[in-house]
Formats: sequence, C-alpha cells, structure tokens
Amino acid sequence: MSQYQYDLFVIGAGSGGVRASRMAAATGARVAVAEGSAMGGTCVNLGCIPKKLYAYAAEYGHGFEEARGFGWQSERPGFDWQQLKANRAKEISRLNGIYDGLMDGAKVTVYRDFATIKGAHTVTVAGTDISAERILVAVGGWPFVPDIAGKEHAITSNEIFDLASFPQRLAVVGGGYIASEFASIFKGLGSQVVQIYRRDQLLRGFDQDVRSFVTSEMAKDGIEFRFNNNVTAIEKTTTGLLLQLEDGEQLEVDQVLFATGRVPRTQNLGLEAAGVALNDAGAIKVDERFQTSVPSIYALGDVIDRFQLTPVALAEAMTLVNQLFGDASRTMDYEHIPTAVFTHPNIGTVGLTEAEARAKYGEVVIFKSEFRALKHTLSGSQERTLMKLVVDKASDRVLGLHMVGAEAGEITQGFAVALKAGATKAVFDATIGIHPTAAEEFVTMRTPVKA
Repeated sequence: MSQYQYDLFVIGAGSGGVRASRMAAATGARVAVAEGSAMGGTCVNLGCIPKKLYAYAAEYGHGFEEARGFGWQSERPGFDWQQLKANRAKEISRLNGIYDGLMDGAKVTVYRDFATIKGAHTVTVAGTDISAERILVAVGGWPFVPDIAGKEHAITSNEIFDLASFPQRLAVVGGGYIASEFASIFKGLGSQVVQIYRRDQLLRGFDQDVRSFVTSEMAKDGIEFRFNNNVTAIEKTTTGLLLQLEDGEQLEVDQVLFATGRVPRTQNLGLEAAGVALNDAGAIKVDERFQTSVPSIYALGDVIDRFQLTPVALAEAMTLVNQLFGDASRTMDYEHIPTAVFTHPNIGTVGLTEAEARAKYGEVVIFKSEFRALKHTLSGSQERTLMKLVVDKASDRVLGLHMVGAEAGEITQGFAVALKAGATKAVFDATIGIHPTAAEEFVTMRTPVKA
C-alpha cells in the first residue's frame, strides 16, 4: 500500500486543475483537489465565459441599429445592466454546479479551502497536513495593477462584471486582448469608452496588419484612443474619477479598468520554502514534462506563463496525466495554437504572423483581402473585414491565417485544423467555398499582394 494518502494532489480547480483531476482519477489514481474559490477558476467565473456572454450582449447594441437597413423600424430598446448581471450570475452558478458534479462523478476528493505546499510530498489545507506522491500546482494568474496614486479606485477584470451601476464613462488602461475586448464590450453596451495604452498600437504580438486594421475599426465604432500614454494618478471626485495622464491631459470617468496584464498567482503558496524555482516574472519554472525543480511537484496553465489560454491549460493537463498515468512519451505541442479576440469586430488568428514567418522561413508569399461584408451592404454599417494568409514560398505550406471580422473565432477554429495538418496554399485553392460567406474568401484568394 502506498505511503501517501493520494497519488496526485491538485492545488487549484480551474480549467487545468479540474481536467487533470478528472482524467487522473479515471485511470484509477487517488486524486484530491483544493480550491478556496468557486469551481471552474478564472475562465468560468471571471474570464472567458462571462466575457463572451457580455460580448453577446454588446453585439445586440450594434444589431438593433443595423436591423433598420433590413426593414425593422422599432426604436433601440433600453439596456438593463442589472438584468444582465443577474442572468450571468445564474448561468455561472449553473456551471459551478456542473463542475461540482464532474468531480463527484470522477470520485475526486474536493477540499473547499486554499492549500499551501509544506514539502515535496505534503500540502496543508485548513491546518491539516495531507500527503501525496505528486503535487500539481494549477492556481492560474491574477490581474496586475501598477502602483500609482489612487490605484485603490481602479477596477480589474475581476470586478468589471458585477459593478453596482453601469459606467456611462469608462476608461480602459492597457492594449492587450483583455483591455481591447472590454473596450469593445462596454462601447457596445452604451458606454463612452477611452482606451489608454503606453504603446503606439494595440495587441502587441499579433500580426501587424491585424493590429492596424482592428484599431481603425474600433475607432470607427466610437472608441477613443490615447496611445503612447498612461495613467499616472487617480483622484476620486464628487462626480466620478479624475485621471491624470502622462502627457498632462485630465479625464473624468465613472470607472477606470486596468487590464495591464496578468501575473502568475504564486505568492503565499509555500513554493520558495519547498524549493520550487520561479523565473523573473514570478512564474513557476517547468521542463517539457511540466516538472518543477522539485521532482514530485508539477505545474501547468497560467501559473507557468507560457500561453494564457484555457484550451492550452486543458491540453497541458491531458498531456501531464498521460505522462504520469499512461503514455509517458507524450509531450505538449504548442505549434499552431488558434486564438480569438472578442473585440468588435472579432479577431481570429492561427499560426505565424508575417514578421515571424519571414524571420523563420525567409521568403513568404502574402495573400490579403479587405472587404465590406454582404450584411453591411444593407445594414448601413461601415465595418470592414480583413483576411490574410501567410505562405512559405518554398513549400507552399500555409504558415499563418489571420482574420478581423464577424465570427472570426468560429471561422478560424475550422481552418486551424488545416494548418495543423500542414495544408498548402494549393489545398486551400482546391477547396470549394460556401457561398455567400465570409469564410469562402480564404479559399478564393489567388493573387498575392507581396512576397
């Protein structure tokens, strides 16, 4: 009989932790998980799911206006922030219950409290020491707020979903996907939105054409930008919050959302005392098998800060479980990870940017199309769509696919399979399109714009 109470003890019941717990238990392993917050982690409670629900709500704001071009003459209805919050909370509660049921069904022992690491094979939960052959840290990340005067008046993505009153004037600080998504969401819901970013363009790391195009489209939608700028102080007034910017400008808003990045949630876990090494950003260092500097302790998901994406955490969890309790040779493949940004319009991308492809492969061929979607020929909207393919000249393989437009995430997911399979531009060209759709543009682009 094992000298340990559990074969695997998981700290954190977010996407990665829940998946690892369930799949490990399915192999017959004795598994426990500790979670002091709601089941499901950031994605379910404070991230992907509520964000997408609010993005749907924001799309109706545009839809009511666009419907007039199709003969619908009713006035734009009023928006009830309290009802949206209540309906969201009800759905998240339902999902929490589903996660509870999944853990019960898998016979995973759940400790409803936070856990800390006491040693290589010991965790402490509510003052009780628990032994495990292996420990997995999957505690995720936490929003970062810079240390400025008045920072206590700012909110993060953790609080944005449940504000007591709807912010008629919202400042969003940051230029990544979280900042850009919430700027679009609250503009669609009816806020006056100003987005403040310390660089000269949104979405660092995305393809340059995508960055330029979506910035233009968001500005067209009415979002104001303050690039090469930052908030240096926040002062509470009788009518709102007064923001002091680096360039001397002052802005008065009802709320200021800091979406300036997320940091691994590694504090107060006992990692240092246990000998678990962290990198300079505070993330847990792991090898290709998710093993830390302590052989019996593993980590995955946002806490290792490779890709802050829920599907990546799920894939890492499956890979780790296979390594520990199944096929020990399995490794994680990070190539061609698709992602979407739920701005208005949406962004979908998979594979390499043009700059990355040129750096890695040398000569590449670029195919690009920009057009007004069929829907907007009647809607009256001036929104445009961008599609781009990056192709290796030597092999004809499609290295990157990028889109800005309606349902970009849904469209990109399907094409991600093709890129993962190594599809060439010739395969794209030989594929029959579905007409009339925006997606068909990806298989009908024939003339390169540059090589």
